[in-house]
Amino acid sequence: MVKLLRQVFTWQSGPPAWGPAMVAMLGCALPLILGLFSGHPGFLWAAVGAFQAAKANPLHRFGMLRMLLLIGLGAWSAGLGFWGADHPLISLGLFAVFGFLLAWLQRFGAEAGKLGIGLAICLCLGQGQHGGGNLTNPYAVAMLFILGGLWVTLLAFALRGVHGLRMWPRMPRLVGILKVLRRHAQRQPRRQWLLHAANCTLAFSLAGLTVELFQLPRGYWLTIAVLATLQLEFQGSLVRALQASIASFCAASLLIYFGHSLQSPPVMVAVMLPLIAMSRAFQANHYGLFVLQTTLCFVLLAESLSQDWHLGQVRVINTLIGVAIALAVALLMHWVRHYVNHLLARKMEPAANPEKPVSQE
Repeated sequence: MVKLLRQVFTWQSGPPAWGPAMVAMLGCALPLILGLFSGHPGFLWAAVGAFQAAKANPLHRFGMLRMLLLIGLGAWSAGLGFWGADHPLISLGLFAVFGFLLAWLQRFGAEAGKLGIGLAICLCLGQGQHGGGNLTNPYAVAMLFILGGLWVTLLAFALRGVHGLRMWPRMPRLVGILKVLRRHAQRQPRRQWLLHAANCTLAFSLAGLTVELFQLPRGYWLTIAVLATLQLEFQGSLVRALQASIASFCAASLLIYFGHSLQSPPVMVAVMLPLIAMSRAFQANHYGLFVLQTTLCFVLLAESLSQDWHLGQVRVINTLIGVAIALAVALLMHWVRHYVNHLLARKMEPAANPEKPVSQE
């Protein structure tokens, strides 16, 4: 408990980033307001792209490069999720690939893991938003995502100009970045990472397949619940896995109750914009807290223009199924981990206790 409190009160390194917070709020405000007046679902994708781009700090050395990387890869992920939403096998393959990609990126440190979690959430939103509006073209979804991100990029360039910084900072050598990433990857044992990768791949693919087989509306509540639960640190403990599942379900239930009590897109947008600004100003440095913070903001942003908040039971059922999938896969991986450790212990016994030869007199 003391460790958790210490992480909460030191979750952000440095002072609040009010400049990037204003960029994030203004970047999401324009598409959300246009979506309120027009009712077109495309502005929601522009808002999601704006929020994805605003996670990077444009005042940092890698800020602008990271922003463009988030925009391009996020649009690609959302378009892929939207494209594969009609085919269960394609969704199964896409979610399996992204689950493995997320585990692979986590080997290279927390920042690479944060990139992976954003891409996975964009994939979930792309699949979950399919069939919910007039958009049927994945290329249109990706382009609207890019337009929202480019609007934030324009605001980021203005922020750099106000601070008297170069419009495009000097980039370091690629070889140096690869060396740092390689050192991060070598810190984690290979067997432990393989089990974590199998956990992410299996659970995420099952989540994507479940949404498609049962044609669940608002399916991103299920897939994102699986994603958020998997990112909490189990450390091979079933108690921690159960606590993470309960925490994910409680957080989603609070969000559903919040949206159900409002049931008004204008009020939701008015509440959402200051929340985005505060979230970006106090963006978490710890990976687990960053996952929870980003997941909550993405889900609320995706639901900010919804007119069906009276169907709260659909969202609750999706979340409950997602938590159950994550917990079931965690139990399976716990059994596999114990089985592998038992096999390794049996192999090590003859080497540790060699038989003494019998002397012949």
